[in-house]
Amino acid sequence: MGEGLGRESVAPCCPPLNERPLSTEEAERTAKMFKALGDPVRLRLFSLVASHEGGEACVCDISDVGVSQPTVSHHLKKLKDAGLLTSERRGTWVYYRVEPSVVAGMGQMLKTFA
Repeated sequence: MGEGLGRESVAPCCPPLNERPLSTEEAERTAKMFKALGDPVRLRLFSLVASHEGGEACVCDISDVGVSQPTVSHHLKKLKDAGLLTSERRGTWVYYRVEPSVVAGMGQMLKTFA
């Protein structure tokens, strides 16, 4: 079966930028997340999942982003590999959920400059 939503262990993104310099590992992990969000299709998919009722969406509900289904799957995998989404297979469909601890960490990192 698929991975359970919210059951994966996810490391926090990073400390606020004005707290201390990022370690090499923190910088690499954080860059991977921002790089994943740097693609317009991935950012749209991420937004569709995040704004869907309950912060969870079936791939069948978010596939209409102007690219083919295999491309949607590729982009969702990139978001998942970056630690921004978790997924769970339920029957024939895969459901995606935003990883809240990571997103909160990214927001905390950037809010020091707001």
